[in-house]
Amino acid sequence: MPFPLPPLDVDASLAPFAAIAGSMIAITIVVFGLSLPSSGRPPLVTQLALALAVIGGGSVLLLALVFVFLSNDPTSSWTFVLLAFNFMMMGPAGLWFIGLIVFQDRRVRPADWSWPIGLAVMTTGSEVLMGFLFALGGESTPLATVPTVALGVSSVWFFWSMASIMAALVAWAPLARLERRALAALTASAVIGPWVTSYPIVGGVAMAVLMGAVFGYLAYGVARRRDVRLEQLGFLVGLSFAFLAMTVAGLTLVATGGAVAAVLLYGSVTAVVMTAEIAGLLRRFWSGSSERPWLARSVSDGEESAATPAGAPAPAGGP
Repeated sequence: MPFPLPPLDVDASLAPFAAIAGSMIAITIVVFGLSLPSSGRPPLVTQLALALAVIGGGSVLLLALVFVFLSNDPTSSWTFVLLAFNFMMMGPAGLWFIGLIVFQDRRVRPADWSWPIGLAVMTTGSEVLMGFLFALGGESTPLATVPTVALGVSSVWFFWSMASIMAALVAWAPLARLERRALAALTASAVIGPWVTSYPIVGGVAMAVLMGAVFGYLAYGVARRRDVRLEQLGFLVGLSFAFLAMTVAGLTLVATGGAVAAVLLYGSVTAVVMTAEIAGLLRRFWSGSSERPWLARSVSDGEESAATPAGAPAPAGGP
């Protein structure tokens, strides 16, 4: 018996859409890599504004592509696609230039959550739109709104695109070994996600094995360490709630035989968990951790340099 694979929902007519979607996933990863410097200093506000604009421009393009399947007028719908392409090319550059004037190259505060949450929500929203696009394109007849949305948040294009982005962030972020391996497992749950929604029994067994292994590893790691830092304790509690929520949603899906409401619940819970993971990883880029901190930060070129008296030693910490 061949191993069941989740449907990609791509035929010859959707190949151009698949090429655009793959390019946008790569662009998102590159944008995060360029806008989150590895020097240890928090990124510039203008860098994150540019990242938000690029991801937002991709969302506008996806909305235009979704409109292709919803509109009865091909000419006007493809006109919107061309306009979205133009915005994606020119809009972020214009917003970045305006940001240079307004924010004057200030750096974000390491303790600030607004930028990580904003970027995470925008990223997850863009990938949900991607799943929604292929859910529409893969159906020969129009579906009701709720089933279409359920297909969108359960699509392989949603789960695997999010897994790609989270894998890059998990590899780049300054994490302790325990944290990195646990978050790698959470990322792996996104890879298994399409099997949970398409083949509940197969996906449910795979998810149960993964979660059992993760909790066993975490318990072993905590038992070996006599001192668990407070930040790690909060991380472990949050991760436990995330896996618990996904487990309950997955069991509901299996128990209902893949009902539309259960599929929508599982996809929504997973989207929230992924958003929280991305936000936490982004913030870790410029805050570091007590166990795995960044290298000593240098003095920025802005206000701190002007505030340092001539001949005085530079402060040990960065902005």
